[in-house]
Amino acid sequence: MAQSMSFFFLIGLLAFAPQCFSTKTNGGSLYPQYYYRSCPKAQEIVKSVVAKAVAKEARMAASLLRLHFHDCFVKGCDASLLLDSSRGIVTEKRSNPNRNSARGFEVIDEIKSALEKECPQTVSCADILALAARDSTVLAGGPNWEVPLGRRDSRGASLSGSNNDIPAPNNTFNTILTKFKRQGLDLVDLVALSGSHTIGNSRCTSFRQRLYNQSGNSQPDSTLDQSYAAQLRNRCPRSGGDQNLFFLDFVSPTKFDNSYFKNLLASKGLLNSDQVLTTKSQASLALVKQYAENNALFFEHFAKSMVKMGNISPLTGSRGEIRKNCRKMN
Repeated sequence: MAQSMSFFFLIGLLAFAPQCFSTKTNGGSLYPQYYYRSCPKAQEIVKSVVAKAVAKEARMAASLLRLHFHDCFVKGCDASLLLDSSRGIVTEKRSNPNRNSARGFEVIDEIKSALEKECPQTVSCADILALAARDSTVLAGGPNWEVPLGRRDSRGASLSGSNNDIPAPNNTFNTILTKFKRQGLDLVDLVALSGSHTIGNSRCTSFRQRLYNQSGNSQPDSTLDQSYAAQLRNRCPRSGGDQNLFFLDFVSPTKFDNSYFKNLLASKGLLNSDQVLTTKSQASLALVKQYAENNALFFEHFAKSMVKMGNISPLTGSRGEIRKNCRKMN
């Protein structure tokens, strides 16, 4: 076991060898200095609005981070998630992963409004999502990273993509890994990015089956600590209470740290998609153990995986547009 742990640790380090934060795409490059001349105060404005929102409600940090994730996994990081239904567009906000749970849109609107006053039609909504995710992570105590910029906004949305491409709480480990690989992400990215569940909340409806009927045999999930399950059942009954909220990391729910991974090792992951990282793959279990023991390693991998995720199929060059309003096309 010690030898296999060392092997996976080595693989993890090789996968995250130092890389340049400028990424070539089909239509151009993303790079952190993209707005230095056209809108030099762009990052400062985003950070200021995000800081105000998180100070008002700590949960907003996780919500903004989640928006970036749910945007990038559908058609790439193009702000398609932000579009409301109009002109033949069916909004992704109606999808199963987003309905009654995606939030923070008003914060993005406020950022966009401030940026339009400072430098009209210059900063894309897609870049706003990427910057807000980074700033939210930092404000919660997590790692910092340079965000490659230069994305443009899509002129469409995909409800079916949102329903099918975003990993679901009850997906199997193999299904989740397959969805990551479709986006050019690997096992290390999967485990590291799952660590974002160190902050935020989940609804009763997202994990109820673990408490009562995990495998269709009216039995609870055997991989869930039973004392923890009993606590959860107090506010997540067999029926009703669908929208009741629970901390994804009950130890330090508003602090970005590695306690999420420690919870997994204690069989106290809230979602099925969390706990399978320790029960269905020796490789992912090895990474969970590394992150639980080494917060700095988790932070390093998380930051690099966020950059990698943010580079999923961006629109650059002449593709897409720079929306004036993130909720509708120009």
